[in-house]
Amino acid sequence: MTRSTTAAVAAALRLAARRHDRPLRIVAGGNASVPWTLLRILEENVDEVELFMLNAPHGIPSRPGITYVTPFVGPGMRGAAGLSYLPARLSHVPTLLRWSFVPDVVLVTVSAPRGAGSLSLGAEVNILPAAIDVCRAAGGLVVAESRDDVPFTFGDAELAAHDVDLVVDAPAGSATMHAPRRPSPGVERIGAHVAARVGSGATLQLGIGMIPDAVVPRLTSLRRLGIWSEMVSDGVLDLADAGALDPDRPVVASFAAGSPRLMAWLHENRRVQMLRTDTVNDPGRIAANPAMTSINTALAVDLYDQANATHVGSRLHSGFGGQCDFVTGAMDSVGGQSLMALLSWHPRADVSSIVGLLEGPVTSFQHTAVITEQGTAEITGWDAPAQARHLIDDAAHPSVRGELWEEAEALGLGRDRGAPRPTGRRALSRQA
Repeated sequence: MTRSTTAAVAAALRLAARRHDRPLRIVAGGNASVPWTLLRILEENVDEVELFMLNAPHGIPSRPGITYVTPFVGPGMRGAAGLSYLPARLSHVPTLLRWSFVPDVVLVTVSAPRGAGSLSLGAEVNILPAAIDVCRAAGGLVVAESRDDVPFTFGDAELAAHDVDLVVDAPAGSATMHAPRRPSPGVERIGAHVAARVGSGATLQLGIGMIPDAVVPRLTSLRRLGIWSEMVSDGVLDLADAGALDPDRPVVASFAAGSPRLMAWLHENRRVQMLRTDTVNDPGRIAANPAMTSINTALAVDLYDQANATHVGSRLHSGFGGQCDFVTGAMDSVGGQSLMALLSWHPRADVSSIVGLLEGPVTSFQHTAVITEQGTAEITGWDAPAQARHLIDDAAHPSVRGELWEEAEALGLGRDRGAPRPTGRRALSRQA
């Protein structure tokens, strides 16, 4: 590791570009840990670039000569001309980096050095260790920007001095992706429905957004909760403050986004293990957690319980992400459940989120239950017509239920209409 200047980094990037007769392949940290200083140097010094980032925010370099490559489209790449989308669930992305997109350069953010010069990837581990491994094996360049606002976290976040070629000091950035908003009454009802299914001792996957914000405050009275989640945000602070987390289990995540208070909590906190995607999103490892409860959302769910979380019509919105990994892992966990939570009606698009049959790609399917503000549609353990009945009667907006029943009849799913409901709970929504 060499402490460097922006001029030296610029020279190193120009040299790396001259070694290839194709655009320079760059993997850069995404989500809320973007190496903004390094991306500016890259933009100003290398003409032809293939830029690979996950969930890239607004503000990333955008000019002729820069092509975007990603398996998960963020707002900074959404709708970009020439975007190269690599469909892959997150657990498979490290494999893509080994054989489909071997990086020439990896750009990351790191903490200030600690101890004998060791660094930490801080709030963004994710696919970066895999990218660094592949890049170094191919003789590539690993460059880091060191920022005082990056927490020193443990696990796979820790980097030895020899893992990084150049380090440049940079001003503080931002790890905030989501400014908390007061959940709507509908989202509050979803939060109540979801929280009612979680018991003490469960393991949680919680993302970011209004639905997790509505769920977490309702879990603070529980005890011995575990966290095994692709990402953590400020909600984990509520659980920690309330004593709801199991003191004998580490909080496991792959990246984090939230307030400065969250970053301060993460800093040098040995209760937190920031691990690489290969581990956190491995469905087998997810399933090994007791009562694994995966809470995801979607843009639409059809009467076969197929969920679309990637496309708006034919337009690509995001990507598979970790949804497939956690749905599969939670369903295989002892006492686990996969919950699909969404509003029954899209307020912006003014359409139902429960549809007869998806016309576009499917992100995940066959969950434990689908939950909207209308109620809970039990899925697991019911045959296909009964699943459709639950989705229409218990989850869909009342204004479209008649139309959905017509679609169910056309799909051969209408024979269960009006069937008596069983006494007792038949679905496998198991509590810890």
